[in-house]
Amino acid sequence: MENVVEPAFQELPASATQQLDLDQPVPSQEAFLQEFRRLLGAITLRLRQHPVIVAHTENNFDGSGVRRLLSNKFEFDKLLDSVWREVPKERKDKQASKEYLRIALDRIADSAGLPPLGAVGQVDAVVNEAFKMAKADDLRAVDEAEFKKLLTEVLGAVMLQLDASPVAVSTNTVVHEPMCTSSSSSALLSPTPLSPMVSSPASE
Repeated sequence: MENVVEPAFQELPASATQQLDLDQPVPSQEAFLQEFRRLLGAITLRLRQHPVIVAHTENNFDGSGVRRLLSNKFEFDKLLDSVWREVPKERKDKQASKEYLRIALDRIADSAGLPPLGAVGQVDAVVNEAFKMAKADDLRAVDEAEFKKLLTEVLGAVMLQLDASPVAVSTNTVVHEPMCTSSSSSALLSPTPLSPMVSSPASE
């Protein structure tokens, strides 16, 4: 958006830019507002002449991706084997700390239709609750079978919670900007939830 705001700012007379310079003393609130309105008018005119195209996307995390993954035993077992191989283990007894469960879950997230850990706060809260339900938060070392069992239980708990209360995330991204000197696609807004916890439609 700097390719819209900056040119509009430059179109203002020097006296106006001085009024809008926050590093300089403001003569009066009325004068500032007058020049600010002039700036908004210039921005509006530029947007009419050179529209900015914004793509709006919505993601609905409702647990269906987790359900599909868990129902495909062959693919799920392959994923479990893959993440287990990557987990650091004690050489002597080949056990791994439960602290690596979150790392393993993050590796599986895309296949389960979940966002990366830390990307969506509402989903992170669901994951944290699932870890508590599965008692997977302590740092005790477990063997391969127990590790995979706990990871499966966590995914199951996440699925049930999202099925009951889906999380919707809306994202707006600039896909075309006039006279863009940077990349053709840049984030305008970080993902923000339309509704932090959106309940499924009530059955009639």
